[in-house]
Amino acid sequence: MHVAVWPGDVYPLGAHWDRKGTNFALFSEHATAVELCLFDKDGTETRVPLTEVSNFVWHGYLPGIGPGQEYGYRVHGPYAPHEGHRFNPNKLLIDPYAKAISGEVGSGPEIFGYDWESPDEDLSFSDLDSAALMPKSVVIDETFDWEDDALLRTPWHETIIYEVHVKGFTKQHPDIPEELRGTYAGMAHPVAIEHLQRLGISAVELMPIHHYLSSPGHLVDKGLKNYWGYDSLNFFAPFSGYSSSGILGEQVQEFKEMVKALHQAGIEVILDVVYNHTGEGNHMGPTLSLRGVDNVSYYRLMEDDPRYYMDFTGCGNSLHMRSPQVLKLIMDSLRYWVGEMHIDGFRFDLASALARELYDVDRLSAFFDLIHQDPLLAGVKLIAEPWDVGMGGYQVGNFPVNWSEWNGIYRDTVRDFWRGQDETLGEFAYRLTGSPDLYFQMNGRQPNASINFITAHDGFTLNDLVSYNDKHNEANGENSQDGESNNSSWNCGVEGQTDDAGVLQLREQQRRNFLTTLMLSQGVPMLLGGDEMGRTQQGNNNGYCQDNEVSWFDWNLPKGNEDLINFCRELIFFRRQHPVFRRRKWFQGQPIHGSGVTDISWHSPDGTEMSQEQWEIGYIKSVAVFLNGDKIPSPGKQGERVSDNDFLMFFNAHYETIDFKLAELFQPHEWSVVIDTTEPRFVSEERVFTGDDTIPVVARSLMVLQRLI
Repeated sequence: MHVAVWPGDVYPLGAHWDRKGTNFALFSEHATAVELCLFDKDGTETRVPLTEVSNFVWHGYLPGIGPGQEYGYRVHGPYAPHEGHRFNPNKLLIDPYAKAISGEVGSGPEIFGYDWESPDEDLSFSDLDSAALMPKSVVIDETFDWEDDALLRTPWHETIIYEVHVKGFTKQHPDIPEELRGTYAGMAHPVAIEHLQRLGISAVELMPIHHYLSSPGHLVDKGLKNYWGYDSLNFFAPFSGYSSSGILGEQVQEFKEMVKALHQAGIEVILDVVYNHTGEGNHMGPTLSLRGVDNVSYYRLMEDDPRYYMDFTGCGNSLHMRSPQVLKLIMDSLRYWVGEMHIDGFRFDLASALARELYDVDRLSAFFDLIHQDPLLAGVKLIAEPWDVGMGGYQVGNFPVNWSEWNGIYRDTVRDFWRGQDETLGEFAYRLTGSPDLYFQMNGRQPNASINFITAHDGFTLNDLVSYNDKHNEANGENSQDGESNNSSWNCGVEGQTDDAGVLQLREQQRRNFLTTLMLSQGVPMLLGGDEMGRTQQGNNNGYCQDNEVSWFDWNLPKGNEDLINFCRELIFFRRQHPVFRRRKWFQGQPIHGSGVTDISWHSPDGTEMSQEQWEIGYIKSVAVFLNGDKIPSPGKQGERVSDNDFLMFFNAHYETIDFKLAELFQPHEWSVVIDTTEPRFVSEERVFTGDDTIPVVARSLMVLQRLI
């Protein structure tokens, strides 16, 4: 077909429809020619040379081209792997700025820039055409009626995060229409939202929804798929596989409808984003987008041999964070998701890799500077996964002041404490109080810097954490060599499923211990989706390739775990009701006005305050904590004074019952038990302690008391 081409504009990058035609713009500094490839419904390809080049941007305006048009690029230039260049016009490329992508990458030698059968490996050149196996970029209509929707901006201290997979959440939900299950529309269904609301969730953290490589060759050979989605191919397009509609580009509208519905329910949407690498892998990977557009500009290559890639992620490549174009790509993507898609925040996968301008992690890198000064991003939630696989990549506590972090030290410490490890009590005290040793003493941040979690998508579920000592990843086809081997888990006496009533009772108690600790710790709690109903992966701690019942929610579980769900709901409501458990400022631990009463104090079982010597005794696993609800330093939203009840928390990770005594200061008051993790629900019958009463705290349990008078 004949296509008219006007010069067009250099900005914006990508495909932009103005209701009369579409402007196409692609950055490539080292290309010698660029062809825009248009595809008819029958797959017929029309190649349109883009001859206008401004500031390394190849651009053109095509009148009459509008939404639904499928396209891609063929980029010409040198194929010189030893110089870092891997141009190959035989490979159809995804537009890095595409707002929608149709379909998934097929499997075959055609998608590789080199000849599979050549002894020279990636130094060879493939003349096979990849168009038939490549998904196509799609021109979209970006208009959408948001009505009065806006970012919710829920304060950090009121935030409860629920990490969840869009597909896995509703794929098996019997009360959601089958055609909507496992989709954005399924996530927006009233039944799905009702579950989140009844639980008390304020924010969902969605596992990656950027369009990703879903069927890499090594998994296809095993009959598996990339389920988690941590292999992005584009940073703008929502993954088409989660769309309930087969209409080109409709996934964008469906995603927006999901966000709007969640916002109307008072639930923020946080995206797990993967800007540190792409699904193109190392030098032996396929040529799908950035590698063929301009490999040298987009990827971090080895300085002494640009044939190879620097890899701080363990996924084969790392984006080139010193490249202005890479920084622009990431910032344009973030702004798009906030401004156009109304996203409330981001969790940055392997965020340490984004701070590597040279080799070391630099908290003052250009990436953080750009985010810090951007007005559109100033009010959104920024969460770092504060590590990567490179040397010096473990950076918990070292991110800038406007960032929060997944606190991996919290996870490890709380797990070790409740499985009875020695030398954990002092560490546990830090984690319970928001990890001031990591965030206050290091750089003056507040408790909301700590995203507290016991479990996440990567690792055991909560049910499996108390049911397995070892990972059982045989279904992944790697002889169970994949996944973390050090899980800090304890099976409570039997590996895996059991009918032993004593073991089952202990496991239920341990789950309540973990959940209660999580919700009553200072900082921001994150619950792994499904933990509230006892979701299991049968001991698989690396379900990245299990796009099946292993990873999907089993909605039959709530029938047998009603007590667990209700306990979790009560816990979240309890946290919301009592500001002393979600302070915005640190505890000081100092006497107030000479009264002898502090905002927090720590006591041994006999009621005396913990001495330094006791903190240093490794085998001590029991402690009482007093929280003063009348000494909360931060005012409310309208400047009002905030006060709460006083609470005593008794933690006993010992294998025997410990008898606690009230400290002399607390003996004149009456204290009522509100939580006892030996019970499946919050305490219904009043139990009151006073004076020199003995308070028996059962082995491996915790008890929370509230002052009555």
